[in-house]
Order: sequence, then C-alpha cells, then structure tokens
Amino acid sequence: MGAMRKDYQISGCKIVEGGSSEPYPIWVFIDPDKDEKRYLVEELKIDEHTLNSSLDPDELARLEFEPDHIALIYKRPKNYSGKDQFLFKTGSSGVFLFKDRMVMVLSEDIPLFDGKQFTRVVALNDLLLKLLFRSVYHFLEHLKIISMISDELEQKVNTSMENKYLINMFTLEKSLVYYLNAINSNSMLIEKLKMNAVKIGFTPEETEFLDDLVIENNQCIKQAEIYSNILASLMDARVSIVSNNLNILIKTLNIITIAIMVPTLVVSAFSMNVKIPIAYHPQAFWMIMGMATVSVISLMILWYYKRW
Repeated sequence: MGAMRKDYQISGCKIVEGGSSEPYPIWVFIDPDKDEKRYLVEELKIDEHTLNSSLDPDELARLEFEPDHIALIYKRPKNYSGKDQFLFKTGSSGVFLFKDRMVMVLSEDIPLFDGKQFTRVVALNDLLLKLLFRSVYHFLEHLKIISMISDELEQKVNTSMENKYLINMFTLEKSLVYYLNAINSNSMLIEKLKMNAVKIGFTPEETEFLDDLVIENNQCIKQAEIYSNILASLMDARVSIVSNNLNILIKTLNIITIAIMVPTLVVSAFSMNVKIPIAYHPQAFWMIMGMATVSVISLMILWYYKRW
C-alpha cells in the first residue's frame, strides 16, 4: 500500500494500532500517493471526487450514500504552530464506512484516537460518532485558546503604538470566520446523520449519543459566534486606542520640543555677534539664564491654564 497507511482495530473497547486480527477493520491513509489513491478508487470503489474532497481544506462537510459504503467529509481544526502567525486553519477528513471496515483519508498525520471518548468504542458506527465529537471538542479547545490570545493582545494594544498587534487581532478574527463556517458545515452533516440514523443503522444508544452531539455542536457554534462578534465589534475601538496612543506621544514630544525651543530662543538672542545692552554687565550670564528660566516657567503656566 505505502508507508502512509496505518491499521487499527477495536480491542477491549479501545482503538489500538495493529494487532492480531487480519484484515484490520480500520484503515487510515495519510496524504495518499497515486498508487494508494488508485487502490482506493479501483478496489474499494470510492468516488474519486469525494476522495479528493477529503484532502481539500476548503471542502464543505457532507454525507453521501454509495452502493456499498457511506462517504462522509467532516471539518476539523488543524494543529496550530508558531509559524501560522495567529491564523488558525481548518482541514477536511474523509470517512468511508463499509459494513465491516472503516477507511479514513487525511491530508496530515494527526492524533486521531486520543481523548477519553475513545476509551469505550464498541463498533465502527460508534467510532464514527466519536470522531465527530472529538472534532467538536477540538474546536472548543481552540476557541478557548483564541480567547486567551485575544485577551493578551488586547492588553498589548492598549499600550502600543504599532500596528503589529492589531494585525494579529485581525488574523484572529479571520480565523474565527473560518472556524464558524467549518462548525456550521459540521452542523449540517450531523443533522443529516440524525435524519438518516435508521438507514445508516445506528443503535438506540448511538442515536442518543447523536442527539448529544447535536447539542454540543450547537453550543460550539454559539461560542464561536460570541467570540467573533466581540472581536469584530471591539476592533474599531482598539484601532482608536492605537491612534490615541500615537497622538499622546506626538503631543508629549511637542511639549518637550517647545519647552526646549523657548529658552534656546532667549539664549540665542543674547548670543548674536553684535553689541547687546548687557554685554559688559558683571552678572550678564546669570541675567540671561534667569530670563530663560522665566520663559520656561511662563510657558508651563500658560500650558496649564490653556489645558493644551
């Protein structure tokens, strides 16, 4: 098959890699090459367009019924790394459910069966629902991280005069839009699964779990909407804060510049290479320094009362 295929089985209600059973009931193809794609299309009769959709990060979640299997595309958050520069991306995963086998197609190698929800898996249908639940829970985890990053950036924006932190916040806002679209897409998929529960063959326990999945995903949507609305509504205020910080800095620099220029003007007037009234006075230096000091004090008093 190739080096990018992993086989799993259900053993003791847990998902374990490899094992003693042949063939393994769970196949995972990670970024399949041409030979693997040909095998999936020709031998397993997987639709080529649906197979390519599993690797397309922009593809919407959907459910399709084929003659000998169910094809399902669902959305999940991609693993975040520092080089993403605060952009949280989404990816697609393909699940092809046969009677005695589940085939998964992924674009990247990610932890699939981690988390407590995979400690009690009894069947492939159950595994399918828990994969969807893991995706919802993963989105919720990322939303919390985005909220924490947003709070930290907000504190930096309040004292910053650069656009760097604002650009980071715009990137977070863009991420939330991607997440909201992906979660809504999953919502349509879950509703379709619920409508076709009998056709797919879900047990009463799995149908009940599907109802819980609908509730969890709806809560995820609401949370993403809240974060997105808050970030968008406060963005203008944060832009104004940066502009105001810059204005305060310019005002402070102007005060310093004028405060220096006024006494400099006084001293310069008595430094000209011409005869001046107090040129030969024994206290001329201190008189000039006194006038410079008085000019600074007068400027400060004027500035205070004018409230510039």
